Amino acid sequence: MKFYVTTPIYYVNDVPTVGHAYSTIAADVLARYHRLLGDEVLFATGTDENGLKVVRAAADRGLDPQTHVNQMADLFRREWQSLAISYDDFIQTTEKRHRRAVQAFMEALHRSGDLYLGEYEGWYCVSCETYFREQDVADGRCPNPECGKPVERLSEPAYFFRFSRYGERLLKHIEEHPGFLLPEFRKNEVVAFIERGLNDVCMTRHSDWGIPLPSSIPDSEGMVVYVWADALVNYLTCAGYPDDEERFQRFWPADVHVMAKDIFVRFHASLWPAMLMSVGLPLPKKVVAHGYWTLGGKKISKSRGAHMPRPQPTLDVIVQETGCTRARAVDALRYHMLREVPFGQDGEFSGEALLGRYADDLGNDLGNLLHRVLAMIGRYREGRLPAPCPPDPALHPAAVSAAEAWESAMEALDFSGGLKAVWAFLAEVNRYVDQQAPWSLAKRGEEEALDRALYSTAEALRIAAALVSPVMPHTADDIEAQLGLRGWKREWSQTKEWGLLPGGGAIGKAEALFPRPDRRKAQAAPEQARAKKEQGAMISIKDFQKLDLRVGQVVTAEAVAGADKLLKLTVDIGEEQPRTLVAGIALSYRPEELVGKKVVVVANLEPAVIRGVRSEGMVLAGWVKGDDKSITLVTPDRELPNGAKVT
Repeated sequence: MKFYVTTPIYYVNDVPTVGHAYSTIAADVLARYHRLLGDEVLFATGTDENGLKVVRAAADRGLDPQTHVNQMADLFRREWQSLAISYDDFIQTTEKRHRRAVQAFMEALHRSGDLYLGEYEGWYCVSCETYFREQDVADGRCPNPECGKPVERLSEPAYFFRFSRYGERLLKHIEEHPGFLLPEFRKNEVVAFIERGLNDVCMTRHSDWGIPLPSSIPDSEGMVVYVWADALVNYLTCAGYPDDEERFQRFWPADVHVMAKDIFVRFHASLWPAMLMSVGLPLPKKVVAHGYWTLGGKKISKSRGAHMPRPQPTLDVIVQETGCTRARAVDALRYHMLREVPFGQDGEFSGEALLGRYADDLGNDLGNLLHRVLAMIGRYREGRLPAPCPPDPALHPAAVSAAEAWESAMEALDFSGGLKAVWAFLAEVNRYVDQQAPWSLAKRGEEEALDRALYSTAEALRIAAALVSPVMPHTADDIEAQLGLRGWKREWSQTKEWGLLPGGGAIGKAEALFPRPDRRKAQAAPEQARAKKEQGAMISIKDFQKLDLRVGQVVTAEAVAGADKLLKLTVDIGEEQPRTLVAGIALSYRPEELVGKKVVVVANLEPAVIRGVRSEGMVLAGWVKGDDKSITLVTPDRELPNGAKVT
């Protein structure tokens, strides 16, 4: 069988956050689970690269849009690779295949009679990339409660989609397909939205950046496809639309679209199905919305800047406070995000809760169990597995029950519930060890009972590895390696089978999966970090000698357009041509007072483009933190020639 799962494609106006990671990890777990079932899986993710918001983000970085989106797409790819995301297709919406798919889809909409030319006049939110009706906008601000930013007034010829035609058909489909929209309370929001009445949707705007309407559509010159319509079509593009008919027939419709709740009601659960109905394509089988991660009760979003948690710094904290490997930190983060909050509900992102899950669920319940069992096999059976025994009546039914609960949870996308069932099984295994007390069996010389207890617990751990593998792939691999399974092909059916560990097989080296966090160290960490921050990190003389510091003289100085804190300087540092530098000193110095001034320049700093200006170094200055008007340039107190070394 086939299984096609998608994440939303992510805007490239900023870096990945834990919110992006949540959607992507959930989709990855589904993909990994279905691969274990033996399904042919297509797992698609990618980046949303068209739209005015992207153009402005590129301009802020001093880059052309294509360079900007390519850099950001590479950043997302690296982020997903570091989080063990096993996607099969990563799409960028600036790719030729996607342009071809969008234009073919728009032609199909036009042929259906649902795309018509009209005049758009109303409000547009750049941040949400969304059009709003006159009555929806108050005080010139976006009505989306998660946004509230100023909207822009637009008036231009545009093509519209007859969204208003599809209310009854959408409601009928939702009623006839109970699992189509999840969770249930989100489905109710969609039904209420549709019942209020659907309005036709503007599908184009005039721009130099985006996918042009095909020339076959009359009077479309200068029009590009509305970014949301363009973005939704990516799910078809990845499935092979419109040119790879065999692939498209195999994978479409998608089995699951995964996304956050903010893009669920208006776009994925109503507009997208209506567009598919219009062109006669099947609807996705499930459209699923998860809740937000919050921080201090507020949604984690890109607009929160430095306050929003990002995956990599979060992993750094786990490694630093526990001493575990990076791979184990990845698994801990994946586990925490899916276990902590029922999928669909909002949850507070807490480092304390994450480390609590690490210590209790992963360190004690799983890691300590594995270490105890392997240590006893090493002590009592010289590191070799006893012969397989019949299914243990205490453990095998518990394993089957956990596997079946996980299967039901995957169908309902109840990741937290599925993991709870697995941990209930691990609790049963821990109780079994305590009740059987292999150390007592060994002391009494009950060899047969000891073999049965050791083999049964090891076999239970093999099953546990398969059960957790969609969520914690590194951990599953390590459990199997420590159990001595080499060249092992993991399959989901093995979670219900018994006796697959080979008798006599040598176990691997027993290592702590999740080293216990040092609570005293963790409690002291904030004070230590604060002291380190105040004192500054220590460097060696060799590190300092890597800096090329030179005396320079400012030749010209001028303001940088659109930036109230930046000045563009040309500085003579003794080279054939003066250097161009961008410095954030405009609140402390006027351009005219800088000309002729001696400064100290970091001459071997990697060049950077700042507000469209290539900066080839940095001037040194001191300042009082938080007071940009206190900036004072570092200057020599005696005359030195331009280019003189500073040591």
